[in-house]
Amino acid sequence: MSLWLNGIGVSRGIAIGRVQKLSGGDLEIPEYTIAEAEVEAEVARFADAQARAREQLEQVRAQVPVGLGGAQNEIAAFIDTHLLMMDDRSLTEAVVSSIRSSRINAESALKRQRDALVAVFEQMDDAYLRSRKDDVQHVSARILRTLLKQERSLPVGTTGAAAEPAPEPNVIVADDITPADIILLAQAGVAAFITEYGGPLSHTAILARSYSIPAIVGLHGARRLFKDGEAVIVDGDLGHALADPDEQALAFFRSKRAGQLARRASLSGLRDQPAISRDGVKIRLLANIELSEDATHAADLGAEGVGLYRTEFLYMNRKTLPTEDEQYEAYSRVVASVKGPITIRTLDLGADKQVDSGARSGPTPNNPALGLRAIRLCLKEPDLFRAQVRALLRASAHGDVHIMLPMISSVAEYRQAKNFIDATREQLSREGQPMAKHVPVGAMIEVPAAALAAPLLAKHADFFSIGTNDLIQYTLAIDRVDDEVNYLYDPLHPAVLRLIRMTIEAGDRGRIPVAMCGEMAGDPRYTRLLLGLGLTEFSMHPASVLEVKRIIIESDIHALRAHAMNLLETGDSQALEALMSD
Repeated sequence: MSLWLNGIGVSRGIAIGRVQKLSGGDLEIPEYTIAEAEVEAEVARFADAQARAREQLEQVRAQVPVGLGGAQNEIAAFIDTHLLMMDDRSLTEAVVSSIRSSRINAESALKRQRDALVAVFEQMDDAYLRSRKDDVQHVSARILRTLLKQERSLPVGTTGAAAEPAPEPNVIVADDITPADIILLAQAGVAAFITEYGGPLSHTAILARSYSIPAIVGLHGARRLFKDGEAVIVDGDLGHALADPDEQALAFFRSKRAGQLARRASLSGLRDQPAISRDGVKIRLLANIELSEDATHAADLGAEGVGLYRTEFLYMNRKTLPTEDEQYEAYSRVVASVKGPITIRTLDLGADKQVDSGARSGPTPNNPALGLRAIRLCLKEPDLFRAQVRALLRASAHGDVHIMLPMISSVAEYRQAKNFIDATREQLSREGQPMAKHVPVGAMIEVPAAALAAPLLAKHADFFSIGTNDLIQYTLAIDRVDDEVNYLYDPLHPAVLRLIRMTIEAGDRGRIPVAMCGEMAGDPRYTRLLLGLGLTEFSMHPASVLEVKRIIIESDIHALRAHAMNLLETGDSQALEALMSD
């Protein structure tokens, strides 16, 4: 009998294959004391396991395929992060110290430190950074499995070099999947991934999108409900999985998959075609990037510039703050690599993260997502903000730089930050530092208060950029990384759509550009809706540019605007979904 299950679709596409369940991720970790004479031998056992785990990761790193463009960098970066963690003192030295001081076995010492580090990550306010607790868990699990001599069971042929694909591709069903395992499984030709845990920012989601493999996450009970070897259909667009489908369902989804593949194959011809709708409206398509190499890949896919460059990564995995010159060099490289404008977001981290790099000390807030973070932290710590602003203004001499301020919630907050930037510019000018004559400073609209105050903000800001990821979760009071409640994360909620429309209207009246840089901008399901709401600048993952461009070229925007107004008047989510489908 067929079984229909729903999760969160995080990587688009249709896949049909046979279920292959991975062994569970839970490990039985022994805890026992050791004699004083055994301490150094236990330390050596931990060091050997760490070295073996590192060797395994280096072998996987060497197998990252070339020819994936910017995705190649993204994939390799996950493994590089885990390799760095293998030698991070906060992990390794603490384990050795615990073995020696408490005289406990290596597995128990590693478990204690893993749990302590995970607790720290769970307190972080930024959703992306908070989800990186997975890195700690995966690195620890790899060392633990080596200590326990319990290597994870992968499908046949995926533990070494790339294997020949099976006659019928596997759909991997697991509680969670490490980045290293995903790379090996992708090379083995798996059809799709289904995991019990995770959200849109999980490793499985990001890497599956990089490999263009359909994926569903947050499907609780998947390993219990699916049977090894049974046929399954995965719809990564809608988050649906159909086990043991009948011939009618198979025929329908085969036809849908064929249509998707045909459309994808035709996209390359759109690279140099402008994003102009059927009724002549020009739309600007930009890319979200994190590395200078990503800018080149984005341009190859038809992006006209960069709508979001994140700067947080310069501050992570280090004990000291990056200097002004260090930041200037990093920003200059990426600015020089971009053809067109580049919008650089100022530091968007919370106070809890800054403890490690010395920016701020004090207790971790009870609710860091609503605490001292982003622009609030920068204004509270002017030396931190000044070094970044100076570096950004200096880098503006090398290209069309725009500065974006995250988590703005009021006009006063924006004006305080803008005055700070103006004063810093005057100081650089007195020093004779070269800069662009004008560097636009915009507000990121991701707090409901900013959207409601957008008509007032538009009188001061040079541009708006709507960050839908945070706007949605703040509006709906849910954490999109928490798989217990992320099913409530709804971009089509009437309140969210009204806030987006209000922001676009305020920008139009204030004669300032309005872009969108959240995940919603790169999701083809919402392209026509956003066009109907009046959005004319989209910034997204480079891989989404051509698909979104195709929809724009095929659309009549003036006709869509009438439909969008009907959507705004619809309060029922199911009715809204039906209108979206129409």
